[in-house]
Order: sequence, then C-alpha cells, then structure tokens
Amino acid sequence: MNKYNPARVALGRLPTPIERLETLSKKYKKNIWIKRDDLSETALSGNKVRKLEYIVAEALENKADVLVTWGAVQSNHCRATAIAAARLGMKSHLVLRGSEPNEADGNLLIDKLVNSRISYQTPDEYGKMDKTYELLQTQYEKEGKKTFRIPVGGSNETGLWGYINCARELVSDFKNIGFNPEAIVCATGSGGTQGGLILGADLHQIDGQIFGINVCDNKRYFENKIGEDINLWLEKYSPATSKATQLQTNIIEGYVGEGYGKASAEIFETIREVAELEGILLDPVYTGKAFHGMISEIENGCLARFQDILFIHTGGIFGIFPHKENMV
Repeated sequence: MNKYNPARVALGRLPTPIERLETLSKKYKKNIWIKRDDLSETALSGNKVRKLEYIVAEALENKADVLVTWGAVQSNHCRATAIAAARLGMKSHLVLRGSEPNEADGNLLIDKLVNSRISYQTPDEYGKMDKTYELLQTQYEKEGKKTFRIPVGGSNETGLWGYINCARELVSDFKNIGFNPEAIVCATGSGGTQGGLILGADLHQIDGQIFGINVCDNKRYFENKIGEDINLWLEKYSPATSKATQLQTNIIEGYVGEGYGKASAEIFETIREVAELEGILLDPVYTGKAFHGMISEIENGCLARFQDILFIHTGGIFGIFPHKENMV
C-alpha cells in the first residue's frame, strides 16, 4: 500500500497514554488495557480530534471559512468541530437533529460558548443533508464566505487517517509496555474510528482483531459503511491497491438498547463501576455502551476466548451531564 500522508493540523495532545485497568483486570480475570483518547485534549477531546486534524487541514487547503457538519443535539463531533473552527479563526455551522432544549447543557453548552451557528431540524429535515448544505452554501456565499462540508462523525476517507495514525501510536505503545492484545475494542457510532483502526492495523501490522460495538444502526449497516469508507480511502490514497476485501469488519451487536443516545440502567451501572474502581469516566452514548458490551462479551460471548484486550476510550465526557439524574 502507498503510505502517503495527507495534510494535518495539530489539534490534539498526541500521542495519548495507554494504561492497564488493574482492578477491573483482576475482577474479570483478563488483562485489560485502555487507550486514553479521552485525554487527547481538554475541551476538544475524544476520537473526533484525530479525524478533524486531517479533515480541517483539507478544509484549509480549500480556503474554507465555515465548517458545516451534522449530529445529534449532544453530538461530540459537532462540539469538537465548533471548537476546532474557533481555534483556527474559522466559523462553524451545526445542523442538529431534534428541537432546541430548554437548557443548554453538555456539548450543546460548549457549542454556544464558542458562538457556533446552530440549526435544529426534525428527523425528516435532518435526512435531507444535500439540500440543507446547498442552502447553507448559498447563504454563506452571499456573506462572502466559503463553506466546507464535514460528514456525520467526521467519518469519511479523509477522517480515517485519524485512527490510521492512532494504530501507528499503538505499535509504539505495545513495544514499550510489552503488550500484544488479541482483541482491540471500540464504540462504533459512525464507523470512522473502527474503519481507521482496521486500515491502520493492516498498514502497521497489528495482529489483534478489531471489534466495534455499535451504539446505533446494526451490523449490516456498519459492514457496508466501513467497507465503503475503506474503499474510498484506497481509491484516493492508494489507487494501485485492490479493494480491501481481505479486511474484516467485526461488529458486536446487542448493546444499542432503545436506540442512539438512550442508555439503560445497566449502562449507568457500568459507568459507575468504572468510575469507582478505576477513576475513569465513560459516557452513556458511546463508551459506556461499548465498555458494557465488552465486559458482557468477556463474561459470556465472543471476547471470552481472549486474555489480552485493549479498549479504545473515545471520549464523550460532556455527554455525562445531560444524564446527570441517572448518575447518582
């Protein structure tokens, strides 16, 4: 494969640390480590930072003034995009699915603090992204500004570079600590983190299997979405390579619950357990569900056969606060 690296803007504090979960490893009789991408920055934290480093660089190359993206009202990606734009002297416009809440909390509060323009849309309106973007593009052109479109979650062929780069970090992590995980687990919400890890593991010769625990949609959706993103990456960055049919997408289903952004009592219990035993904060939308899924599969599922396991902490701390009534 051609290992060409595209332009990148340094937004995160990378590399992030990797730590052993001492108490939980003893409790579940496994060797469990965690990659702390929740520490990739302070406000601009989490997995979205890695993707945006490459996507925003592309926007700057296109001489864009306004970053336009989509997400839920409490979207980590939208918050990260809004902060990145503010840091770089750009503007952001967030198209959020749902109505404006009575109280701005969590990610939404930060969106407003950095003065992002926000449009709230019904699910039907939200699905018409091409039309919305055309209208916003025209609106900003009248103001003398150029827009740049970023997909949901920053998950496209450019965004995949974020976790290709993370896989390169992991090679160094594993060498330094003498750890060789058989399984690497992450939350999958738009596919870019898992897709980047799959490509990165192939490029950097990581032996462990990559597992994504989907927090929305289903296994077939993510197999298709991740496969499409990987093939677009190959076309754009490594055109001499055949399509990545040999790269396996492992999705662990069964932990979406009532839907995206909706967490059950057992998810909140897992969040409390990890906080109490390890002093690490998970969120109810992504990492809480994924960690709960990982522990469940360790006890009685597809991860039971593995002894050495790595969890990718993709951030989301601000998502805790809108669910505070379930946390205590």
